[in-house]
Amino acid sequence: MPVKKPNLTGRFKKGQSGNPKGRPKGSATAQSGSALDIIVNRTLTIRKAGEPQEVSVQEALQHQTYRKAIDGDKPSRREVLKMIRIREAYLHKQGQPTKLQASTRRMEPTDPDNANEAMLILGIASIDEVALEMDDHKPPLKLEPWAVQAALGRRRGGSKLTEKEIREIKRCTRDQDIIRWPRGTDQ
Repeated sequence: MPVKKPNLTGRFKKGQSGNPKGRPKGSATAQSGSALDIIVNRTLTIRKAGEPQEVSVQEALQHQTYRKAIDGDKPSRREVLKMIRIREAYLHKQGQPTKLQASTRRMEPTDPDNANEAMLILGIASIDEVALEMDDHKPPLKLEPWAVQAALGRRRGGSKLTEKEIREIKRCTRDQDIIRWPRGTDQ
């Protein structure tokens, strides 16, 4: 049985549109946009300082991300820093000076609360939830194991750790069981 060749000549000549008038104006796809556009363009009513305020979904999400970043959520911090970099690049491209206000915060070596805050911000320590339940006026901290490990790794040629030092390190570390002790330490 002979094989038929397909008809390569179509109804329209090469370069000629099958719909010369195009899509009619006001068609459904042209009006609605993407699903994300529909959601982001909506407004929400939120309360700020007790007063109702209309904001876009995008603005509400940015505020929520900002609040989470302030509370210490690391992915939110990265997202806020990314927003700041994008804004700074845009302002630079527009020839506008950045409007960041310099803020100064003094950290006195004699104020342990400032040191605690710094360790929390840097991720060196975390709040000990168990001890917090017992004494809620001042959050107790536990050192992160990576920070303890880094400190132990920097000890050079010093004397051997005493039993008291080892107990103190264990007491102050969040997950003391994963610490690798230096050679010569009885652990």
